[in-house]
Amino acid sequence: MQVLLLGTGSEVHLCVDAYEQLKSEGIKARVVSMPSWELFEEQSQDYRESIISPDLAQRVLVEQASTLGWRKYVGLSGRTIGMRIFWSSAPLKDLQEKFGFTHQAVAREAKELLGKSENE
Repeated sequence: MQVLLLGTGSEVHLCVDAYEQLKSEGIKARVVSMPSWELFEEQSQDYRESIISPDLAQRVLVEQASTLGWRKYVGLSGRTIGMRIFWSSAPLKDLQEKFGFTHQAVAREAKELLGKSENE
C-alpha cells in the first residue's frame, strides 16, 4: 500500500471514490472508516497497527467537521482536508468544492504526498 485514506461518516464515500481514481492510475491505496476513536482505542495495539500501520506515513484524512484530535491518526506528515473556518454560506455543493470535499481533491492530496504530479 502506498497511501491511507481516512474518513468518517459521510466523508467515507469521498475516500472510496478517491481510492477508485488512484487505483485506476496504478496507485495502491486503502480506505479506513473511523466512526469512533474510543472504540478504536479499545482494540489491541496489534489490531490498531494492522488498520493504521505506523510504517505508513502517507495518510490523508477527510473530515467535514472539526479536525481537532485527528493528528494522532493522520501523523505529522499526513494531509488533512477539513474545515478550518466556519460561518460560510452557499449551496452545499459549492462549499464542498471550495473546501476540497471532493474525491478529486482527496486523490490530489494523496498524489502530492507520494510526490506524483496531477498528470502522472
